[in-house]
Amino acid sequence: MEASAHVDTFARDNLPPEELWPEFLLDGPDVAYPKRFNCAAELVDAMVERGCGERPALRWRQDGKPAVMTYRELRALTNRIARVLAEDLKLVPGNRVLLRGPNNPMMAASWLAAIKAGLVTVPTMPLLRAKELRQIIEKARVQAVLCDVRLREEAEFCARPDHEHYCKDLSTLVFFNDAGPDSLDTLAAGKPDDFQACDTAADDVCLIAFTSGTTGSPKGCMHFHRDVLAMCDLFPRHIIKPGPDDIFCGTPPLAFTFGLGGLLCFPLRVGASAVLAEKLTPEGLLELIQEFRATIVFTAPTFYRQMAARAPEFDLSSLKKSVSAGEALPDATRQLWKQATGIEMIDGIGGTEMIHVFVSSPPGEVRRGAIGKVVPGYVAQVVDDEMRPVPNGAPGRLAIKGPTGCRYLADERQRRFVQQGWNLPGDTFVRDDDGYFFYQARNDDMIISAGYNIAGPEVEDALLRHEAVAECGVVGAPDEERGQIVKAFVVLKPGFAPDDAMAAALQAFVKAAIAPYKYPRAIQFVSALPRTETGKLQRFALRNMA
Repeated sequence: MEASAHVDTFARDNLPPEELWPEFLLDGPDVAYPKRFNCAAELVDAMVERGCGERPALRWRQDGKPAVMTYRELRALTNRIARVLAEDLKLVPGNRVLLRGPNNPMMAASWLAAIKAGLVTVPTMPLLRAKELRQIIEKARVQAVLCDVRLREEAEFCARPDHEHYCKDLSTLVFFNDAGPDSLDTLAAGKPDDFQACDTAADDVCLIAFTSGTTGSPKGCMHFHRDVLAMCDLFPRHIIKPGPDDIFCGTPPLAFTFGLGGLLCFPLRVGASAVLAEKLTPEGLLELIQEFRATIVFTAPTFYRQMAARAPEFDLSSLKKSVSAGEALPDATRQLWKQATGIEMIDGIGGTEMIHVFVSSPPGEVRRGAIGKVVPGYVAQVVDDEMRPVPNGAPGRLAIKGPTGCRYLADERQRRFVQQGWNLPGDTFVRDDDGYFFYQARNDDMIISAGYNIAGPEVEDALLRHEAVAECGVVGAPDEERGQIVKAFVVLKPGFAPDDAMAAALQAFVKAAIAPYKYPRAIQFVSALPRTETGKLQRFALRNMA
């Protein structure tokens, strides 16, 4: 490894032993990076130097009207915030700073500024409570929190010695989007616009992304400066193919790597702009596309399904590309969106451990039912429990390697995720003879009923084709006779009755659509499905309900 710029060496000290790292593929032309650079300076300062200074970087609504920040203004703001971190808060390179806020310009600028200052950023979901924040703060030994003032209460609990979730290492708490004299906004306003970005190594840690929607203690995924650029230079470059005139928008939080890439880093890397918006509904996202003339949208399948029904009410003529990730995309949803907009979805599977998407296909190369092929720069295979490749057409565990990969923060689970140099994200796939990958289920979500292996997402896709079904989730429920049965939790559209006749109709519909043994033997009608803040279906919660 290159000599670190970190004064506080906690992050590098707590990387897994190198023998437990995946093999990194760093020979490709897309990832031929120098040994030293600062990824935030590359995404902002370098773009100004390349002539993008007056181009829009960030867009948002302010007082009901569109607002814009240019690349030059973003450089100045991030420089001023970086000065506050280094000069006022006395943070040194390698210190960890937790970021807490919805998608807005100050959240984005704070992330970029902290990295410019050589800090290790720990972005967190806005809805986390003090108990969850404490787990992250203690695991990452966070010294400072930068927090949107509207989310101050839970963060303040972690800084109060008399509170059960007090964190003794946490010494600094500063709020933004606040006019107070000690706010980040006020402190930054008094600083000069220039700042010398920290001379970080390409393999210095700049991001600890904690996994979302899991049970048990959170896992911190450590990413280097080079990983942030690699996520910009592979999936978007080869699959989305954005240009400087594109306007990105969407729903994933910046605290989620899907959102950090799609709504900040990807547009900045090509001189484009991103629309940042808080608490969007499906209708609100359609309004946003119409108002800002957005060209690329990122969101989860559930949103696309709900947006498809309302799409004809909006002017979406500016929209060129739609990206879906975060959970499995049912083909029924893909077709609904295509019928409503004429746009072929870009589906992708990625993960916090890998930082972003590694299997996908551009719109012109989509194969029905498949997520896609391996993104250039990555390689993948489907393996059995002994890590032996299985024949094409047979299900097995997905194994992936590329320029990014899993390095958990001081976590024994590293041995499970990385085996023989391969990353094992925990998904069951089938690969066809042409190299397309077909998602089956999470490894632990396969339903084994009377000896049959049944993938929940396939049953969900069949159910979603019925005119009465708005949403559904399918899991295995314990059964004495069969071991497990397929159980569906179904949200009906308005006007349909949740009765025995509807359950029987749905069962018959599924039997006619896919192999009859896969039909849901139990159907429970619910008003809503349990989801994470990033929109993922919480299957473990459904399994508990089952």
